Amino acid sequence: MSELVSPPRGFFQSLGPGFAGALSLTLVHQGARAVLDHPPRMDVLGMRSLKKVSRWLGLRPAHGRALYRQSLIGDLVSNTLYYALVAVGRPRRIYLRGALLGALAGLGAVVLPPYLGLGERPSRAKRSTAFLTVAWYTLGGLGAARAARRSLLTPATP
Repeated sequence: MSELVSPPRGFFQSLGPGFAGALSLTLVHQGARAVLDHPPRMDVLGMRSLKKVSRWLGLRPAHGRALYRQSLIGDLVSNTLYYALVAVGRPRRIYLRGALLGALAGLGAVVLPPYLGLGERPSRAKRSTAFLTVAWYTLGGLGAARAARRSLLTPATP
């Protein structure tokens, strides 16, 4: 039988599970671009935000493939940091924490872009696009919870 044997995690120890959640979210987003007509395009929001921040800092923003790569890296880094919150602290109710943090991130991705001057279409092109955005961010939170839970399980000693 397996049991939880770890003390509460610190933030740096939570980066591995956070990366697992961020990677699962990014893979689902990128895979969906190939098969869906109106997938959530969070990469587009990432590129818009990179351009906006670059201009605000007085820098010349990248364009084309370089901008796309930068947005994917930025998504992975920011989502890793966010999903690391799932694994911080005690492992109790980690799946609930993952689902709630993921759902909140998805709702934020649907609701906030127009207020941040990033446009609406990438995450709200259709009602189904908004639903998929929330569902996939929730999936990322659950992926981080699963990775955290898995790393805490060890075989029980007889």
